[in-house]
Amino acid sequence: MLAPKKVKHRKWQKGRSRNRQVETRGTELVFGSYGLKALSETWLSSQQIEAARKVIARYLKKEGKVWLRVFPDKPITKKPPEVTMGGGKGSVEYYVAPVRPGRILFEIDGVSEEKAREAFRLASSKLPLKTQFVKS
Repeated sequence: MLAPKKVKHRKWQKGRSRNRQVETRGTELVFGSYGLKALSETWLSSQQIEAARKVIARYLKKEGKVWLRVFPDKPITKKPPEVTMGGGKGSVEYYVAPVRPGRILFEIDGVSEEKAREAFRLASSKLPLKTQFVKS
C-alpha cells in the first residue's frame, strides 16, 4: 500500500470540508494523453488507489504507461473498539488522499482511446466517487 516514508507530524487534525470547492492544482493532463478526473469530493484511501491501479495495469497488460496523480499522505486515526472515552487520540490506521472535484487521478499514454476508456471504466468502479474520462 502507498504510505509516506517520513512525516513531519504523525497525527493530523481532521480539517473541514470546504463545501464542494473545486480543485485548483492537478486539473490538467501533464504526462499522458488520457486521464481520469474526479467529479466529487472525498478521501481516497491507499487501498482504493491501489485497487484501481491494479485493475488498470491488469487490463492494459504491458501496453502503455500509467501515472498516479494522487498520493495518500493524510493520516487517519482510530481508537480500538470498546475503549472508553478519554485516553487521547487513537493510533494511525491508514492514509488517505483528499480529492476535490476537478482533480486528475490517473493518466495513461501509449494505448488507443478505446482501451484507455475501458481501463478507466473498470478503475472507476473501484473508487468511491464519480469520475470522468478526459483526453488532451
